[in-house]
Amino acid sequence: MTHGFNLSSELVCEGIIGDGCGGGRFFLVQNETLKAYDPITEEYLTLLKEVQNAKNISKSKCIISIVCEKEKIEFDLSSMSKTTTEI
Repeated sequence: MTHGFNLSSELVCEGIIGDGCGGGRFFLVQNETLKAYDPITEEYLTLLKEVQNAKNISKSKCIISIVCEKEKIEFDLSSMSKTTTEI
């Protein structure tokens, strides 16, 4: 466990340094909220609320993808905006 979240959870992913936005941070869905955790400052930042029934989270470059029960959410860290696709 690291600061209240399990690194091996399907709802946690790590931002790789040099891979676009958010390098070195952890991204997680906790209590229906997408959060970023900075291990250097030990602070959380709320990115998106009302993430319902999340099953999996991943990150590629500046896009965080969250697969939920009925939709796929893509959150763009560079514009701080989301797009949703029904599953």
